[in-house]
This record gives sequence, C-alpha cells and structure tokens, in this order.
Amino acid sequence: MLGIVRQKMLEQSLKKIRPAVSVLRSYSSAAKQMTVREALNSALDDEMSADSKVFLMGEEVGEYQGAYKITKGLLDKYGPERVLDTPITEAGFTGIAVGAAYYGVKPVVEFMTFNFSMQAIDHIINSAAKTNYMSSGRISVPIVFRGPNGAAAGVGAQHSQCYAAWYASCPGLKVLAPYSSEDARGLLKAGIRDPDPVVFLENELLYGESFPVSDEVLDSSFCLPIGKAKIERKGKDVTIAAYSKMVGYALKAAETLEKDGIDAEVINLRSIRPLDRSTINASVRKTNRLVTVEEAFPQHGVGAEICASIVEESFAYLDAPVERIAGADVPMPYAANLERMAVPQVEDIVRAAKRTCYRSVS
Repeated sequence: MLGIVRQKMLEQSLKKIRPAVSVLRSYSSAAKQMTVREALNSALDDEMSADSKVFLMGEEVGEYQGAYKITKGLLDKYGPERVLDTPITEAGFTGIAVGAAYYGVKPVVEFMTFNFSMQAIDHIINSAAKTNYMSSGRISVPIVFRGPNGAAAGVGAQHSQCYAAWYASCPGLKVLAPYSSEDARGLLKAGIRDPDPVVFLENELLYGESFPVSDEVLDSSFCLPIGKAKIERKGKDVTIAAYSKMVGYALKAAETLEKDGIDAEVINLRSIRPLDRSTINASVRKTNRLVTVEEAFPQHGVGAEICASIVEESFAYLDAPVERIAGADVPMPYAANLERMAVPQVEDIVRAAKRTCYRSVS
C-alpha cells in the first residue's frame, strides 16, 4: 500500500519538478534512449541471467513488481526462489541476506527508501561491512543494498534524507550514487559482481528520466569501474563536483554560466567511497576553483571531504575559497515552498560559481 501511495505522489510531483531535473544532452552522440528505471531493471536481469547465485529480496519486489517497478518482470522470469517478497521488517530480511552472503550467494536487497535502512544499519555496518576485515579476509560478503536515497517530493523528513556521507564514512563498504542511465546500469552490474558489500544510492526523481545510451552500454558485458568519476562537461574556469540528481543541476548551471562567459567543468562523482580524488584534484589544478554540490546536510558531508582533499593535495592551486552547496541544516520540511528552500537549486550553484570567479552576483 505504501508503495502505491508513494508512486501516485511521485507521478503528481514529477509534473512540477521535471523541468528542474532536465539535463544537457549534447555530450553524447548516442541515438538510443533509456530511462534510469529501465537501466536498473536491465542490469538486474543481466546479472541474474549470468549468475544463478544472484537473487533479489525486499518489500513488494515480486508480486507487485517493485514499489518503483525496478524489479518488473523478474519474478515471472526467475521465480519466487530468486525474487523474494519480504515482510515489512528491514532488520529481519537484511540480516537474512547478510547471512546468505556469508555462504557465497549474492543478495540484492531493496529498501523502499534508504531512510528505512536505519532499521537495518546494525547488519549493514557491523555484520556486512566489518566481517571481511575481522575474518582476516576469509569471509567475503558479496551483497548490494539498493533503493531510493535523498529528497523525493512532498514526503517529509522521514523519507527525504541523503545517506551518502553516513555510509561512506564506514570502512568495508563501497558506496555508489548513479546519475544517468549509463551510471545506473554500469554501476549496479559492478556492485553485484563485487566481492564486498555495496550501498547503491538511487534517486526516485530520476527513475523516469531518459538518457542517451550507446550500444556498448546496452551490451550484457558492460560494467563501470568502481571508484572512477566521470567528467560530464569539460571546462577551464571552475570545477563543479556533484553526485546523483545534483549532477543534472550542475549541468544546467554550467549552461547558465556559459552565457556569462564562465566555462565550468562538471564532475559526476559516481562513486562516493572510494572517492576519485585524483580526478577531482586534477580538475581543480586546471580550473583553480571548486564548487561542491549535494542534497545532504552540510556538516560532515561529501563536500566537506572533497574540500579536505583539495586543501591537502592542491591548496596552492586554488585562486578562491572552495564553495560548498548542500541542503539546509534542518530536517526536510513537508510544505512544498519550504522543501524547495531546503534543497540546492540551479541558481544556488550559479551564484557560488560566480563567487569563485569573482563575478558580481545579482
């Protein structure tokens, strides 16, 4: 029932929000289009077909085809032994999945929202993330925890928090945050194939967004490397580093900045842990300026970690202070006008980039 209600709310909200999440498409010559939802579904299908050890579990992933239809068609194709509907008990089914991973199978656990992963954080951190180290490398935990993360629309504080920094602070976990369909498909396949536990942070407002994909991306062997960022747009005046939905906002900001003669380089982080520090530092050494963008709370965030990396490795190259754009330091408001004020907007990124370039900000 919760999935049905949330999906209806999402469909209504997307009509208002879609212009804000549209992105610059001119950086790919690929003619084929694929939604993020289709990319995730096809990645699961590919990996389940290639490896009988891969199985799915979570609330409504089977009979209902997934709360967001990410698992659509997989129950019919692979059966109830590999697509398992669970009770509403994150602590219970996550513990079962981690125990199964100890024995060599590869669970993919869906949280209807990562806010609910708090019910299972003991299993994710203490049981999954630490076991390989505590067993001196004898026990691998090949498991993926996936689902929507961060702000949606009109669902309040208990459904809108970003957990990227939370999980990225924990040794033993790999944390991935896709933006485009290419990201979603390539990174999810990489996460399933990885021998370590992976936290896979999606964004439900991107599920219905279409992106160009090449034949290479559609190939069943396609896989992206974990820990490698992507330069979505090359530039020379300022670096904008972002992840998940904020990459689209950064690209829109870069379009606006270009009209004012500012050439912005946009980095899609893709991987939060491990973080591609070398790509970020190389970009900053070229542009001499940095703006970080994230939806999460500002204190102890991903942007703060990037800032520390730049200060440690590339401080002498900076021509301006680093600008950090983040969500407001408050629980997410429910009212639509306050919600918009609580998350970064394109104009916030534009103003920050202009400040780093010492341009006047209207």
